[in-house]
Amino acid sequence: MVVQPRLALVAALLCPVVFLVPDQPWLALLGVAVVVFFLWLLDRQLTPSPTRIGMARRLPNSISLGRSGTVRWTLRNDNDRPATIRFAEAFAPSLQAEVRRAELRLDPGRTATVETDLLPQRRGRFDLGEFVVRVDGPLGFAGRQQTRWIPAEIRVLPRFPSRAEAELRIQRSRLDIGLRSARVRGGGSEFDQLRDFTIDDEFRKIDWSATARTGRTIVKTYRAERNQTVINILDNGRLMAGQVASVPRVEYAMDAIMGVTTLATRLGDRAGLLIFDKDVRASVAASNRLTQLGRVTDVMFDLEPELAESDYRSAFTETLLRFSRRTMLIIHTELSEQAIGEFLLPALPLLTRSHVVVIASVQDPAVMEWATAGPADGERAHRHAAAQAALAERDRTIAALRRTGATVVDATPGQLAGRLMDHYLDVKATGRL
Repeated sequence: MVVQPRLALVAALLCPVVFLVPDQPWLALLGVAVVVFFLWLLDRQLTPSPTRIGMARRLPNSISLGRSGTVRWTLRNDNDRPATIRFAEAFAPSLQAEVRRAELRLDPGRTATVETDLLPQRRGRFDLGEFVVRVDGPLGFAGRQQTRWIPAEIRVLPRFPSRAEAELRIQRSRLDIGLRSARVRGGGSEFDQLRDFTIDDEFRKIDWSATARTGRTIVKTYRAERNQTVINILDNGRLMAGQVASVPRVEYAMDAIMGVTTLATRLGDRAGLLIFDKDVRASVAASNRLTQLGRVTDVMFDLEPELAESDYRSAFTETLLRFSRRTMLIIHTELSEQAIGEFLLPALPLLTRSHVVVIASVQDPAVMEWATAGPADGERAHRHAAAQAALAERDRTIAALRRTGATVVDATPGQLAGRLMDHYLDVKATGRL
């Protein structure tokens, strides 16, 4: 049961009646109350039932950060009278819904659709439940309201700005540019086909038995191997909660992981994922199916960094148990000298003995800018000195990692994913896997 503001206005307008009966004001007040209650009761009886308002909600299965998604509500009036309907949906503030509530009028048996765009500002899982429907009385004094529980879920996926870069590298690789394994040069080691000899071919590629059979000079051509394995290992510890350009480091790592996964699977290689902090949180078995990107994204989209030190040794042991075959392992972490020296470096030889290991990290452009700016007085001078010290510490950490046999890709936010994809293509083309 709902009391509308218009009824309060009517009651206020009737209150001066009290002055017309100065001897018995309580009787006048009682009369006003009776009139107000009668108006409310009459309007309520004329109000169509909210239980006979049909409602269907249509949601997108998922929305990526930086992109919009549309929610549609379809309402139907199954009453035998026209209905003025107001409804409200309880969206989380970070979904940035343009419309959270709406009002419409429906004749009997008619249907209408209302929609709104969502522009999420935070990834993760968002549960929807309560949906409130209110039908206003025809006189504007009363209304009837119903709260319905309609469970649903919206998944907001990580940003994937490197998607276009991955597609570009896929197209180039299919033209034998990105892989640098053109058939003329024989850059790969997996047999592709036989073809006629050209002036640019190497004599060692001649297939003498095929040449003898056909009477023409025939060469074997090769391509980069397929069905190789690339595993992304994502550090979900406290260091990855730090922000670069107001974005947590883990977000840049997720973009790079999606880029490498897209590129590898589209080129026929297997890609997988392992997530760890103080424990191994989740893993995705390596696969070259085109649905692998979706599986990887499903594991990451509601991930939040654990504010604890990461256990690299436990994660690497788990990796060795799962992947005995020579594999390219990309470890996404932050190059903190203390954490790397105390936890990562002692555990890294477990992997470098039998795998191709890459350490991926994102640089902070602000620190680079502070370090390269000329010295100044006061606060800027302290910031300049601190930035130079931070870069020197980072250089020492990178040098220590490279001495173990690992490759370090340390790049700015806009370049990290592309640099990792290029390195993967280089490793693949040169046969290091």
